[in-house]
Amino acid sequence: MLQELLQLDKDVFLYLNGLGTPQWDNFFLFLSHKLSAIPLYIFLLVLSFQKYGGKKTLVLLVSVALLITVTDQLGNFFKYGVARLRPCHDPEIEPYMRLVKSYCGGKFGYFSAHASNSFALAIFFGSILKSRLKYLGIFLVLWAAMVAYSRIYLGVHFPLDVITGALIGSLFGWLFVKLFIFALRKFSL
Repeated sequence: MLQELLQLDKDVFLYLNGLGTPQWDNFFLFLSHKLSAIPLYIFLLVLSFQKYGGKKTLVLLVSVALLITVTDQLGNFFKYGVARLRPCHDPEIEPYMRLVKSYCGGKFGYFSAHASNSFALAIFFGSILKSRLKYLGIFLVLWAAMVAYSRIYLGVHFPLDVITGALIGSLFGWLFVKLFIFALRKFSL
């Protein structure tokens, strides 16, 4: 059963990765780059400051830093614990895929830290700022989904890597919303 699932994952990867065209390569390279979202993060920080003020925004920043640290390091733990090759390092499919980036990344790819981090931030900020902008949460989840898909497009993650990362990131995003709210109440900020 597991082998069939992994083979399906490879087949879906080859299909999705094969949809890429040179016209879209730079867009997905940009989307996948960690610094490309800085304007979005600044916007979210400004909204947070407007809603919560200085002290609560500092607690929010600490919460976000811990959230990213947890999801990122959990991704590294799984990558080396599961030791599933990235598509671009898998000799079975490497000849048939498009590798858009010049650098493939580390040897192992389960699960995608890009997907995990982007979904964690989307759920966290979408939840705490939903009263500021009605559709912010939907926009952030769509943004996270595009970042996650970019990893398949570029040829560095399988769909299961991305799906697992999205689920884990969403779970931790939700958990850190609860911790942030708890911290605000506990310390009467």
